[in-house]
Order: sequence, then structure tokens, then C-alpha cells
Amino acid sequence: MDTEKLDKTPMYQYIMNDIKQKIESGELKPHDPLPTQIDLAKEYNTSEITSRRALSDLVQEGYVYRIRGKGSFIQESPSAGVGAKPIRTIYFAHKELLESFDHPFFGDMFDGIKLTCEENGVDFHLWNVGADYELPDDPDAGIILLTTKEDFDLSRLTAWQQENRRLVTVHFYYPHLGIPYVIVDNLTGGYLATQHLLSLGHKRIGVIITGDSIMDVNQEFSLRLQGYRLALSQHQIAFDPELVAFMSGGKERLEMGAEGFRQLMKLEQPPTAIFATSDYKAFGAMEAARDMGLNVPEEISIMGYDDIKVSKYTYPSLSTVNQNTKKLGQRAAEILLFELKAGHNQLLKDEIVPTLIPRDSTGLAAKKTQRGGK
Repeated sequence: MDTEKLDKTPMYQYIMNDIKQKIESGELKPHDPLPTQIDLAKEYNTSEITSRRALSDLVQEGYVYRIRGKGSFIQESPSAGVGAKPIRTIYFAHKELLESFDHPFFGDMFDGIKLTCEENGVDFHLWNVGADYELPDDPDAGIILLTTKEDFDLSRLTAWQQENRRLVTVHFYYPHLGIPYVIVDNLTGGYLATQHLLSLGHKRIGVIITGDSIMDVNQEFSLRLQGYRLALSQHQIAFDPELVAFMSGGKERLEMGAEGFRQLMKLEQPPTAIFATSDYKAFGAMEAARDMGLNVPEEISIMGYDDIKVSKYTYPSLSTVNQNTKKLGQRAAEILLFELKAGHNQLLKDEIVPTLIPRDSTGLAAKKTQRGGK
């Protein structure tokens, strides 16, 4: 194919114009596959970065859609998306950005966002929303927003939506506002953690939850608790409120796990296993167990949640749940780049399924400590 250009049109734009012309002439029909970015680069004698940008911009303008793992295809009605400016920059926006970097959740998520941005020639930056709730002064940027706390001003979300800001929320979500979101399926995560303990013969399973009470627990921990209850119910084990230790605090700390552990072990019939609902609380529970002379997992099993990097190196290594937050970041960026059209309110949503990571901190229930076993 002769790709020599007589003008100064950028090559990515030249590729786009050529594909658009083929669509308009009928040479390319709806749902026809396009060459891969590698093949396009060879066909137009250019780099893969250039062909990738051409495909990405065609997606943004509504001419092309992508199916992950299968390729790029011609849209049914390409003209429907014309006028939407391609996203060239994605910002991860957070109200308390600097205070949150110490949690590994963020590093893995940033890796996922960065990977998708690099694959599509898009810039990626971090943005601190701050107390004034300011977004970048770029109406065509894509925003991945993590609100974290329930005191986030929802009126600002509504205002941003009315401004047609291209938003996706992660971790927390507001479906009544129609804003796209990607979350970890924490209900399934709580279920997997509890089911693992049940499979080891534990029937009396304590749970340590961040929150002041059953009525004051945030979205993620509420869903993990629901998963815990669901697993119990499927094994015909009644939910026992005294086995739930609520720990106040907005930030996960080892002391929360230690205090929750001590509270649960004071019960007349203490649990044989504990689901700590976070790795930090699990580490605190393991320290408290050692202080009380209890062997983990021989006398008490302890289950975490998050799979932070250090969890595999503790003694014993911590059984936990990996939230797959890298995939969370990838999907949030993909929704912005490939699925969300500017000026259209669409409730796009995705739930990332977590993965059980069994290690050495959980073991078979000791029969003598089970209910009725004494």
C-alpha cells in the first residue's frame, strides 16, 4: 500500500482519515474487524505507538469499538460518536491523595491505570481534589475518582456530571447519580474468606470490622460482612452478633486487630478462627495471639484481606484475599477510553472478582475448642 503523504498531516491522523474514508465508501462495514495495531503499523509504515493512537482516537470518536482479547471492529453507527474529543490525559483524583499513598491498594491500581494509558498513548497524572473539590482545568480529560469517605460532597459529583466531565469512580460508587464505576466485589471477597475457614472445619468464626456499629460501616466493610454472613447461612450456621468486633477508626491499624482479637477471645465460647477483614488488622490479631500464648494456626486461625506484599513474609504467612486492584485500575481506564462517550450519561459498571490466597495462618479447626467440644 502506498502511504506516502503530500501534506503535513500527522501519521496517526492520516491513518484515521483513511479508515474513515473506507467506512464512508462502504469498503469497511459495521462489525468488520480491523488489523491489529502491529499490522496497521506495518501497513502504513509507521510505529506501533502511532497506530495505537489512531485506533484509540477512532474508538473515542465512535467509529470503532474494541473487545478485549479479540480486537477492534467497526461501529454500527459511526456518526453517533463524531464530535467527542479523544481523551489524551487521565487523572486519578482523590481528596486526600498524599495521606493515602502508604496503602498498597493504590500502587497496584496505579500500575493498572498506567499500563492502559501507555498502551493507548495517553498521559497519566495524579490530582489532589483537596478541600475545594477542584478538578483539572481540562474538560476533555478523563477522571478516575476515589472518594473513600462518606463525607464526600455529593453535590460536587452532581455538578461535575452536569458539566459532562468524563468520570469513573472506583472502590466507592453512587449508582443513583448514573456515574460509571468499577469496584472490587467485596461481598464475594468476604464470602471466599469465610468459606475457606468453614472448609477447614471452623464453625465459630469471629470477624473484626472497621466501624462503630452495624449501622456505621462503610461500603467495602459492609459488603465483606455480608459475604461472611452469606457463607455462614449456606452452611446452616446462625449469625451470632457477639462474634462481630467493631473497631472505630478511619485508617487501618494493627492495634484495631489486636483489640478486636482480645475482645473476641474474652467470650465464654471464643472463636476458633477470625476473619480480620484487612491484612493490617490480621497482623495485629496475630501479635495479640502470640502475646496470649496462642499458636497460629494450631489453636486459632487468622484470615486477612488485601494481600499486601508483606503478608507472604510474616510468620506464619498470612492467608488473605487479593483484591486484584491492578485489574480495577485497568478497567477504569478502559471505560474512560473505550466505552464512555463525552456528553452522554451512561451507567457503566464493572465488578472485579477477588482471589483467595490461602497460606499458613489458617489451619484445621481444633476439635476441643469447637462449640460443645469441651
